[in-house]
Amino acid sequence: MTQKETTKIGIVMLVHESLKRAEQIARVWAAAQCPVVIHVDSSVSDDIVARMKSDMADVPLINFCDRFRCEWGSWGLVAATQAASEMMLDRYPDIGHVYLSSGSCLPLRPVQELIDYLDARPKVDFIESASLKDVDWTVGGFDRERFERYFPFSWKRQRRLFDWFIQVQRRLNIKRTIPDGIVPHMGSQWWCLSTTTLKAILKAPNRAELDTYFKGVWIPDECYFQTMARKYSTALESRSLTLSKFDHQGKPHVFYDDHLQLLKRSDCFVARKIWPKADKLYDYFLNITVGPEKRAEPSPSKIDRIFTRAHERRVYGRQGLYMQSRFPWGNAQHAITAAPYCVFQGFTELFQNFESWVTKMRPDTQVHGHLFHPDQVEFIQGQTVFTGGLTNSAKIRDRNPKAFLTSLIWNTRGTKQVFQYGPGDTSEIGNVLAEDPNAYIAVISGAWAIPLFLSGRTFNSIRKTAALYQRQETEHLRKLRATNTKAKVRIWTLADAVDAPVNTLQDILTDMGFESNHLTELPVMRDLDGFVEFIQSLKNEGMHPHTVGDFPMPNQTIATRSSAQKPYVIK
Repeated sequence: MTQKETTKIGIVMLVHESLKRAEQIARVWAAAQCPVVIHVDSSVSDDIVARMKSDMADVPLINFCDRFRCEWGSWGLVAATQAASEMMLDRYPDIGHVYLSSGSCLPLRPVQELIDYLDARPKVDFIESASLKDVDWTVGGFDRERFERYFPFSWKRQRRLFDWFIQVQRRLNIKRTIPDGIVPHMGSQWWCLSTTTLKAILKAPNRAELDTYFKGVWIPDECYFQTMARKYSTALESRSLTLSKFDHQGKPHVFYDDHLQLLKRSDCFVARKIWPKADKLYDYFLNITVGPEKRAEPSPSKIDRIFTRAHERRVYGRQGLYMQSRFPWGNAQHAITAAPYCVFQGFTELFQNFESWVTKMRPDTQVHGHLFHPDQVEFIQGQTVFTGGLTNSAKIRDRNPKAFLTSLIWNTRGTKQVFQYGPGDTSEIGNVLAEDPNAYIAVISGAWAIPLFLSGRTFNSIRKTAALYQRQETEHLRKLRATNTKAKVRIWTLADAVDAPVNTLQDILTDMGFESNHLTELPVMRDLDGFVEFIQSLKNEGMHPHTVGDFPMPNQTIATRSSAQKPYVIK
């Protein structure tokens, strides 16, 4: 496609503060021949807005739409987006995509690269859209209730009334009816939609009814376009082209000057939320020129793990670290079992001969299968009766799973026991494992996806099973990370384990007391060719397998990740 044939993209900017920075970014978009429509929050004084319009009058491609009050969690944010998008489509009917951004967004790559990227995907909509039926999306808020309750009071300004009215509705079972033809989805506010899909949303025959309904939904900017895009899009990629990170409380991370190398590594087109005084970031990224080399696919996964580790460090702290901001608590407790033992989750799913490999590495261990499998106790070598008269009957075991475990460890004192565990196993034992200081628990989260990928089952049944396994695994991980956990726990995502299998296996052997400095033999990893596409397919269907970790995009191979730059270290 020649430069003359290149489809332009329109930029919708929602601005409420740091207007000078917003003006600077708008000029960058316009310099690349991208029309810009700016919405300025009505809380900003008219004089300031008039001055901003006057300062930008020399750029014909920059426009201003009608203004709305954009209080957090209110309909105003959606109304502002609708108004700006309608102006964009009316004035520039030849554009191919509309990119929603904010005044604190910063392009990380030359705008022309984003234009070329969207030119190659003319019908694709990039919007994070997760089904509430399958995925727990929110952090500390409402899930389905936000679509079924009434929210006449402001969460920020009228918190007591807000909480009181929710309790009243729950007691009286007051619910709203979700309009026919829509399935609630949620995701990031920042999207890039094709004009075909955006026009269909804005010109929906029942838009007045839908707008009335969504005006009563809590935080509609995270669900309106995300739900409507599912109805009208023909090619939806459930991801945002904007790098936007949130902490454990659901608050956005702010990027400062010392995040320069981190943002460079992401290869993302746009990032938010940038500190207005981060001069180093603005000076660097706004002066990048288009190079002859082909840039990589946007890959926030390159830095997601850094945020994950930072989150764990902030929320869970470090063992033995005492300080004013995070003082350990919890009652002291004796070990539940008589001797140390090991529990592995996800390893047999990733490695074909993992059990025999552990036995070869540590001959003094007895390596069982899934002792808490719902159908049958999988003792070593398929034994039906084990030491101490323990039977392989799941029905007998489940009468008292804790007693089964304590009996097993007592009866085999002197020989370390190793067994497998997974999200499909008996969940009642999870608390016991987490609270036992004798337990060493190693988890590859999301490894349940591999058997589903290899099963050959229909995608619809796989999707339902994946959603179930993820919910069960998420609950198990919550127990393992709780403040009263006494077990020694190591957790890798499947992406981390695939990226560095040698390090993962060396870590577990070291924890088990294996003194060798290097591995002489590795178990065979299962063939994961096509697995990345399988994960993206789950995302595109609204089932986000977040416990799997951050795999690269489908056109990036897993093998190439080992050649990435030196890991970013959190100190």
